[in-house]
Amino acid sequence: MTIVPLTIPALRAAYAGGLPPSQIIEQVYARIDEVADPNIFLHLLDKAEVLKAAADLGAYDPDKPLWGVPFAVKDNIDVAGTPTTAACPAFAFDATEDAFVVAKLKEAGALVIGKTNLDQFATGLVGVRTPYGAPKNSIDPEIVPGGSSGGSGVSVGHGIVSFSLGTDTAGSGRVPAALNNIVGLKPSLGSLSASGMVPACRTLDTISIFALTVEDAYAAFQVAAQYDAADSYARSFDTPDLTQAPVAPVIGIPSAATIRFSGDKVQEASFAATVALLRASGADIREVDFSPLYDIADMLYYGAWVAERYAAIEELITENPEALHPVTLQIIGAGADLSAADTFNGIYRLKDLIREAEPHLEDIDMLCVPTIPTFHTVAELEADPIGPNSDFGTYTNFVNLMDMCGIAVPAPARADGRPGSVTFLAPAGEDAKVAATATLIEAAGKRNLGATDWPFTAPDLAPSLPDAGTFEIAVCGAHMSGLALNNQLTKLGGIFLRKDQSAPDYRFYALAGAGPARPGMVRVAPGTGVAVQLEIWSLPIEKFGHFMQLIPSPLGIGTVLLADGSCVQGFICESIGAEGGEDISALADWRKYIART
Repeated sequence: MTIVPLTIPALRAAYAGGLPPSQIIEQVYARIDEVADPNIFLHLLDKAEVLKAAADLGAYDPDKPLWGVPFAVKDNIDVAGTPTTAACPAFAFDATEDAFVVAKLKEAGALVIGKTNLDQFATGLVGVRTPYGAPKNSIDPEIVPGGSSGGSGVSVGHGIVSFSLGTDTAGSGRVPAALNNIVGLKPSLGSLSASGMVPACRTLDTISIFALTVEDAYAAFQVAAQYDAADSYARSFDTPDLTQAPVAPVIGIPSAATIRFSGDKVQEASFAATVALLRASGADIREVDFSPLYDIADMLYYGAWVAERYAAIEELITENPEALHPVTLQIIGAGADLSAADTFNGIYRLKDLIREAEPHLEDIDMLCVPTIPTFHTVAELEADPIGPNSDFGTYTNFVNLMDMCGIAVPAPARADGRPGSVTFLAPAGEDAKVAATATLIEAAGKRNLGATDWPFTAPDLAPSLPDAGTFEIAVCGAHMSGLALNNQLTKLGGIFLRKDQSAPDYRFYALAGAGPARPGMVRVAPGTGVAVQLEIWSLPIEKFGHFMQLIPSPLGIGTVLLADGSCVQGFICESIGAEGGEDISALADWRKYIART
């Protein structure tokens, strides 16, 4: 049997050439037999059932982006007709319908292979806190598989499936990626529906995606990221097609004084080499004091969010505590002693720490961090079930508490042969930006995918630079990245190009009036104004008319003079429109103004 690398482009090419999906299913089950690790799957669908599902797809349909693509599902996410255990036999139930995300992936043609092992109730970053026996790391069985989505990461690492679903609260969608030489996409909170997922921390959870490449992880994300009105935590985000990496992004890294590697000099050298690659690509690298981020990370397993884990399984833990794994019980059981006042005090403390962190993240497009500070073995976890797990959370625990999206991506191998990995992090809604940047690193050097012998092939991505059919537009307020009206640009195909500033010929105002807060730039005599912070976006020319209809008086589009003497089209304000507004020229930056209010 000819072996097909299970990347989505390779499968699509094979299917377009006439390969039946039944041959891929045979390959999948042969690989399961070859790996011979009974602890990867807690429920493996019968091959005949999957073959029938493949036959039911009918003729190859290229309009279904995941047609015939095999995937696995973490066993705290429902798949109709299979048990959901959350790695706790006493909790298990038979799911009668698919989780929302699983249903969307199936509608796109994907084929479920089975349900994967996990740290019980998704509590852990190591993958060994399961009563079913831990799966083995796909790269090195002496190293832990990573958790809590251990089986999902290992199944992709071995090349059993093309992608898998995990979940991520504290890093469970990223740590297994680093340990298995694969990609772990942790989406913006709310972008993937939680309907049909057993919660760990309901306010912080997200389904996540493991894949062999960034392109594949993002393709699955695009299919799954559909708004679910039945999920009260769902949010609607744009999922534009993956493009080439942004030009000259400003990337923050942990400062020399605050970066942590747990004494692992090889990991330190690996991260430094990756940062050098980013700098060589044109990125502006800036060191960031990570002290407040570490303080935020420390909060996740203390106070409010332990109580939230307790609330998720309160009935089971009070009536049948012996049903829990001893370490899981130790961690979640502490939530019983917390009061409502403790919870609110924790929430207040988190807000204070986030505000403390904000100045350190100003003018940063994204962060780049080591996915893990070092590796830990199974033996280390047997000797100390808590310490190594906490170490794995160094660069992951703060992310969902700060409402960031992220993607863990393989970097060139370390000097000792172990896989390298970094994670890119950005504010919610910028999943496409971090994924595009991650493609720069996964393409560096030569490597194989996961633990397979399949070589990595760089994707042919659409360019992120404007072409003849676009024009540049300068924005200075709520249309900037991550702010309230940014979706008016992105929905029309707008692409972020760069940060810039105007010539020092403008006064800057917070305009009066109802509706969303808006700034206004008014041009004044040379020498009497300030340089205003801007973002430059490209917008398809054919969308310009529609965009103009969204701009209320006294704002309009005119010529904006930039600091380098060039001109672009951009937002300007009639001078009369500034009357009654607040002159914020001393700030000259809308983000600084809204952070102050």
